[in-house]
Amino acid sequence: MKKTFFHFVLSTLLLMAANSLLACNNDSLKTTNASATPKPDADNAGLKLPAGFGALVVAGNVGEARHIAVTKEGDIYVKLASLKGGKGIYWLHPKSDGKVDEKNGFGSYTGTGMYVKDGYLYASSDEEVFRYKLDGGDKVIDPAKPEKIVTGLVVRHEHEAKAITLDNSGNVYVNVGAYSNSCQEKDRQKGSPGIKPCPILDSAGGIWQFKVDKLNQTYGTGVHYATGLRNVVGLDWNSDINSLFVMQHGRDQLHDLFPTMFDDKQSAELPAECMYQIHLGSNCGWPYIYYDELQHKKILAPEYGGDGKKTAGEDAQDPVVAFPGHLAPNGLLFYTGSMFPEKYQHGAFIAFHGSWNRAPEPQKGFFVAFVPFKDGKPSGDWEIFADGFSGLTQVDSPGDAKHRPCGLAQGPDGSLYVSDDQGGTIYRIMYSK
Repeated sequence: MKKTFFHFVLSTLLLMAANSLLACNNDSLKTTNASATPKPDADNAGLKLPAGFGALVVAGNVGEARHIAVTKEGDIYVKLASLKGGKGIYWLHPKSDGKVDEKNGFGSYTGTGMYVKDGYLYASSDEEVFRYKLDGGDKVIDPAKPEKIVTGLVVRHEHEAKAITLDNSGNVYVNVGAYSNSCQEKDRQKGSPGIKPCPILDSAGGIWQFKVDKLNQTYGTGVHYATGLRNVVGLDWNSDINSLFVMQHGRDQLHDLFPTMFDDKQSAELPAECMYQIHLGSNCGWPYIYYDELQHKKILAPEYGGDGKKTAGEDAQDPVVAFPGHLAPNGLLFYTGSMFPEKYQHGAFIAFHGSWNRAPEPQKGFFVAFVPFKDGKPSGDWEIFADGFSGLTQVDSPGDAKHRPCGLAQGPDGSLYVSDDQGGTIYRIMYSK
């Protein structure tokens, strides 16, 4: 039968409809695949990882990226230590290949804390804590009008970062770092004695608890949850046992301040950077003691009559894990995903920012460590999980490092995200069987 013009038109329309349907199906497939685990970079983003793991650079040049939070949609919120483009928070949207193709900044304040939970984004400056209502897609509804839930926290330009975490009962925990090295009469002056009782501990050197849904809370309306913590930047709530864990930055300059008691090597290794399990009323002993990970003892601080050997602090908690000194633990995350092998499940990842005060010894840190946990307790030795951030075989000055790990977050698929406040890079670490 000879084709007519009508048949030609009909065939063309049918073909167009089929192509349109196929395009729709492909779009649907792309949407589905957007949540699939992307391929790592060919060089694993420059990182050294255990076998089976890969990494990619999600975004670069973000700014001084402190703590981060990842939504159930896979978007990333980043808190900046310095404003970038006049903004202190950035929302990043990755494509299906894991690379960010869209970002938006808001908030005109700097800071460290960043957390997403139960329909809100929480963020801290160095004096206050805010929350932003999120829509169903976990995007901030009104970036210009956050609710101020905590105000008036001490900031004295030393250990000013206010790191935060939330429990499952409507509370937010805020670190208020001590504006001192060891509560001396003259801070960081050779031989200066310590003040006892230390007056700093009334408003700093500890953890405070506040409600997540009350506005303008202050020291007077919050709960002084724990004391004796010089400075905590990494903290997380362990939902397996409903308990707070924190990473303390140990005191500095044992040799500089007391050269007859400590040599350079001892000053580089001591005191330990400590992980503590915290409960209401915890006292971890700063500034009167420090933990010596070589002797496995709580040692009386030299400012208070110690000589590097005298023990003290019978009323202070022991750490659950002790690391070498001056690694600067800035991020803590308990892994609740299923992507990583069983060994890593329920364990703790720690982002070590890297030291500044181990000279003349080389600086150390600049890696992400892992501690296995079982039933809420450490169940094995800690190990370096991700290394190579500094880009150097030896770091003599922290300013030489290309990248310094700071914040940690878990993605909806179980990927581990790491922020870097030196080079402004966001990393994503994945496991493939």
